[in-house]
Amino acid sequence: QVQFVESGGALVQPGASLRLSCVASGSNVNDLHIGWFRQVPGKERELVARITSTGDSTNYADSVKGRFTISRDNAKNTVYLQMNSLKPEDTAVYYCYAPVAESWGLYDSWGQGTQVTVSS
Repeated sequence: QVQFVESGGALVQPGASLRLSCVASGSNVNDLHIGWFRQVPGKERELVARITSTGDSTNYADSVKGRFTISRDNAKNTVYLQMNSLKPEDTAVYYCYAPVAESWGLYDSWGQGTQVTVSS
């Protein structure tokens, strides 16, 4: 099965930058369209950004446009989320996600998450 391991979360001050990494393992991971989601306790997970398998197309939530950049390095099976000009409202657990189609069926693959805290 496809698995994701996120890293890079930290406690930072407003205005700082962070880069999150998501390493994928499993079969055909470079064929996956992958998204970064985030979740605050008591709220639903929200899509932050997503990228196609080839990296030629990206989408962003309005709240992060112009500040966050999603990218991928298929040679390293890794998707990145560069976060600049961080705000307190960016505080959340950030997760990698992909819908996966195997010969035996479909499933959703989520990582374990990495905590980002933006506070002065």
